[in-house]
Amino acid sequence: MAKAIAKIDHFNLAAGRVLARKYEVISLLGGGWEGEVYLVREVATGIERTAKLFFPQRNLRDKAVKFYAKKLHKLRHCPIVIQYSAQDQITVKGIPVTLLISEYVEGELLSQFVARQPGKRLQPYQALHVLHALACGMEAVHRIGEYHGDLHTDNIILQRYGLGFDMKLVDLFQSPSSKRTAIQDDTVEMVRIFHEILGGQKHYAKQSRAVKDIINGQKRSLILKKFRSAAQLREYIETMQW
Repeated sequence: MAKAIAKIDHFNLAAGRVLARKYEVISLLGGGWEGEVYLVREVATGIERTAKLFFPQRNLRDKAVKFYAKKLHKLRHCPIVIQYSAQDQITVKGIPVTLLISEYVEGELLSQFVARQPGKRLQPYQALHVLHALACGMEAVHRIGEYHGDLHTDNIILQRYGLGFDMKLVDLFQSPSSKRTAIQDDTVEMVRIFHEILGGQKHYAKQSRAVKDIINGQKRSLILKKFRSAAQLREYIETMQW
């Protein structure tokens, strides 16, 4: 008989619990299909970090953990990517659970930031600054032949900085497609994010020609014909006529 796969759907770690004798749980930051992310404090130093705990059924033979760790290490020089720190293991309900420790980035999810704005959408000039920051960050990722694979407003952490924005990406995704296709997917999703934070289809008809020339009706073929990469999207924004 095949061995049953250990399954955990929620960790529910209480504040104050110490993981692997090294990290004290402060609070839950969020969760998803692969696992949960907690804000923790390093016991030895008092430094705050994040700990991503993987559900065992989503991390068979530590494949998901190895993918994340290796990819984050490869992208360590890309400012938009959160820096990986270490891997560890704990036991939850008698089941071994692997966790990844990475830097803690203060900020706000892009989805939450947009929800706080009047009409729950950004004005074009503000949205363009967000898109430009995202394109600049993804250009560095694409330059070394890598991709994010699952860009959306719930995995972009935003920080205001002067006229523009600083941002970090979370939840890298292992695409089943080729890297070339995954990079193209990233570019299309950046444009779709721009469309979404402007208010989506409800407000599309009233947008200026300059905005519509970026969104291209959200049609993948038209977007990729105009922007074959994050670099081209960034260059377009920097030279566009209003």
